[in-house]
Amino acid sequence: MSGQQVEQVEVLISEPALLHEWLDDAEALLRQVATVKGLFGILVTRHHPGRYTLELSESVPFGESREQSLA
Repeated sequence: MSGQQVEQVEVLISEPALLHEWLDDAEALLRQVATVKGLFGILVTRHHPGRYTLELSESVPFGESREQSLA
């Protein structure tokens, strides 16, 4: 995957104690990509307890993260 940049990360949690750590790690990864592109913020979507997606989104201002819940 050299040369490719991640623009979306799915986080599946079966151990609630790990939720914040895994979400923080995924957000940090996307923040690195967002910094290079300088255009997008990060949208965190909760699909249900235990399933989240984080993605670069042009609807979120650069340097910000926003949350939404579909559950």
